[in-house]
Amino acid sequence: MADLFRALADPTRRAILDELVDRDGQTLFELCTRLVTKYQLGSSRQAVSQHLAVLEDAGLLHTRREGRYKFHHLDTRRLREITDRWPVRGPHHDGEEEAP
Repeated sequence: MADLFRALADPTRRAILDELVDRDGQTLFELCTRLVTKYQLGSSRQAVSQHLAVLEDAGLLHTRREGRYKFHHLDTRRLREITDRWPVRGPHHDGEEEAP
């Protein structure tokens, strides 16, 4: 699970994940363009490629090749491990009332 938290710790990687939520199946070029225009992140293609590799190693995305293009797809199944380990409960779960 450490690799998952490491992958999520970086703001550029979180921005990449946000972009894949917004539009799944983007190429490296598309992601770089959107990171520059939307987030003003001037990372090189090589740097973004390295971030993508970390996300892929953590199981947060997978890739598919079509000809010379490589498409990146978000995979949120690993995030389930977090909620399985630490379930989210409502404010009244322990019987106490919420403070005003």
